[in-house]
Amino acid sequence: MEPNSPAEELPALYRLILDRVAELEADGDRMEAGRVRVAATAAYSRAWDDRARRELTALLRRAERPTAAERFLLRGTKRRIVRRRAAVAHDR
Repeated sequence: MEPNSPAEELPALYRLILDRVAELEADGDRMEAGRVRVAATAAYSRAWDDRARRELTALLRRAERPTAAERFLLRGTKRRIVRRRAAVAHDR
């Protein structure tokens, strides 16, 4: 079976990146959202070849990493869970 051509994959990759951009904007990280959007648009606007596919794939991987704000919120969530478990264990 032949792998998908870049022309078949690029629109889906670009859509995933734009979805992540929307998440970043909703979380208030507009600067990172803007950087990702500009880089994605530049890659998507050139020839639809393996280079563009690699660039968009790498960009999606980078954009999916949690931002500092997301890491902070996650750490806070973990702390609350640990505290709740400790409180429940203490009450027993």
